[in-house]
Amino acid sequence: MSIHTIGIDIGSGAVKSTLFRVDDDGSSHWLAKRCERIRRRDPMTLAQEGLESVLHDAGLAANDIAYIATTGEGENVKFSTGHFYSMTTHARGGVFLTPGISAVVDVGALNGRAIYVDERGKVLAYKMTSQCASGSGQFLENIARYLGVAINEIGELSKSSQDPEKVSSICAVLAETDVINMVSRGIATPDILKGIHLSMASRIVKLLKVTGIKTGQALITGGLGMDEGLTAAIREEMANEKVPVEVVTHPDAIYAGAIGAALWGAYRHEKLQELQQRAAA
Repeated sequence: MSIHTIGIDIGSGAVKSTLFRVDDDGSSHWLAKRCERIRRRDPMTLAQEGLESVLHDAGLAANDIAYIATTGEGENVKFSTGHFYSMTTHARGGVFLTPGISAVVDVGALNGRAIYVDERGKVLAYKMTSQCASGSGQFLENIARYLGVAINEIGELSKSSQDPEKVSSICAVLAETDVINMVSRGIATPDILKGIHLSMASRIVKLLKVTGIKTGQALITGGLGMDEGLTAAIREEMANEKVPVEVVTHPDAIYAGAIGAALWGAYRHEKLQELQQRAAA
């Protein structure tokens, strides 16, 4: 008998919701999704709206759902069945999106992390940036706002850079000061953005190396999963550091955590059912 599960990933910048059907043979089918930027709105309200949206899109009712799983900052969602650590959900979601990968690089609003995984999405090793690091989506968004650049323009501008100027500091506050100084020196916007991307990429590649991954593919997930400028910079740094790992992207990479939550929810539901059957026997 098929079951339906929902995964809700509350991040620092957005709330992502997914709805899956998992069949008896273990196959998983993605039926609905929703992503809402927080922008000073209440994440719990957005989680409720995400739940209602994916149910509507899939043509289901709340009592059709076997398990509602949260991840990220969603441990206080009142209507959830259970909560999963985001490291494991991004790993599982990454393997669902791109089977065969060896690593997931989650670059979110506040931090970045490299996760070494096996073919099932089990976490083998991981390394995370510090809370203060400038290698985050929020930092990049703040800089773009200061430069008067739209978020969706960052990637193309960065790729057009001819003479990138690297940001030296890992502290977001000091790095922003570096950028202000660059503007006063007349450094071109594409060169500033490419420099920031290269600084972020350098830290990401170092994280990957520490996990022990030496080959295979690494999928970029999280809010910056579709930033082409950052992806290009990571590939550049991989080549410079002689790390033979292929960087790949996916158009739904921002949903990796929510996908993993839904799939782990299905797994936990199955195990709980087995325990109940044993107890009743």
